[in-house]
Amino acid sequence: MSNSKRDEWKEVTNGEQMRSQSDVALSIAKRLLQDNVKNSNIVFSPLSIQVLLSLIGAGCNGPILDQLLSFLKANSIDQLNHFGSFVTSNLLADASRTGGPKLLFANGLWLNQSHSPKHSFKHIVETYYKATLRQADFHTKGEEVVLEVNSWVKDKTKGLITDILLPGSVDRLTQIILVNALYFKGVWTNKFNDSETKKEDFYLVDGSSIKTPFMSSSKDQYIAAYDGFKVLTMPYRQGQDKDRRFSMCIFLPDAKDGLASLIEKVDSESGFMDRHIPRKKVEVGEFKIPKFKVSYEFEVSDVLKKLGLVLPFEERSLLEMVETETGELTFVSSIFHKSIIEVNEKGTEAAAASVYLCGLTCSMECVKRINFVADHPFLFAIRENVTGTLLFVGQVLHPTL
Repeated sequence: MSNSKRDEWKEVTNGEQMRSQSDVALSIAKRLLQDNVKNSNIVFSPLSIQVLLSLIGAGCNGPILDQLLSFLKANSIDQLNHFGSFVTSNLLADASRTGGPKLLFANGLWLNQSHSPKHSFKHIVETYYKATLRQADFHTKGEEVVLEVNSWVKDKTKGLITDILLPGSVDRLTQIILVNALYFKGVWTNKFNDSETKKEDFYLVDGSSIKTPFMSSSKDQYIAAYDGFKVLTMPYRQGQDKDRRFSMCIFLPDAKDGLASLIEKVDSESGFMDRHIPRKKVEVGEFKIPKFKVSYEFEVSDVLKKLGLVLPFEERSLLEMVETETGELTFVSSIFHKSIIEVNEKGTEAAAASVYLCGLTCSMECVKRINFVADHPFLFAIRENVTGTLLFVGQVLHPTL
């Protein structure tokens, strides 16, 4: 990393925006998880959603921008743009060449050919977000645009996400499409031994159990025990990257039916996660983690409205993105999100994509020896420890491997 980039890293990591990212991420996670605590496995990327909202903010003004800034806990659009630049160019820069995680993060912008981007907006998305900008005929070639966007996302997520847009989602009323894609592949610092993986009982929310493959190890682990729950951190191989440290965190309630109360607790106060991340290794007794694979998709707009972010979906003043003949664009039509994660003996592979469609109508404390047996529903997160940034958050109710 160059000296200028290192200075930028230090400046941003010490800034308010990185500290608030985790709080905003957990507020989204809490709403999403509470709505689905007994229904489904979940994985999503709060970081992908936050960067997409920052991009939308770059094309807003007035009350809409004010509400976006308040929701994202930012002081100004400049602060959001520098946050987006830091994420795109530094935080999620590929580390595989030096032995760290494989990382990809990309932003894309598609415009209806009848519009041209405003110079200020074009400058922001290309300079800060390194976005690919394309124009297309949404009116007569909507299905070709769908295929093009899906192909772009598939490429950026190494084939994990193939259909972020469904057929018919782009039509003559669609004017703008914003997309970002995130890919992560990390290898555990201490891999599990395949030969030690055995099927054992995993207890479900309804009290029944299923047989699922559990990975185990006798090596010391980063674990901390608190009142009612334990936290495990499993680091990914860092290689020569000295500025970032990625890991998976698992929040395991003591009670087999304790996930709902744990979700409430995790979002109970600012900085909760930072204060409960294990800082040193302890000797383990029983140590078992299930292999799991989770995919999930949802309309982000519905969740954001429940959290009070409503103006972008109701007002007609997204005027700062494009030059239009009428001088008018409507509210954000839809924001969709898809994520997938697989955890096994070697490490983790995960991907996420978020897409925004805008049109003329709405279209769519440590102990010496600790047991850690994750044999019942738990929370997980992929986290960059230096900044506290949350890349992925989810829950496992039923391992699917």
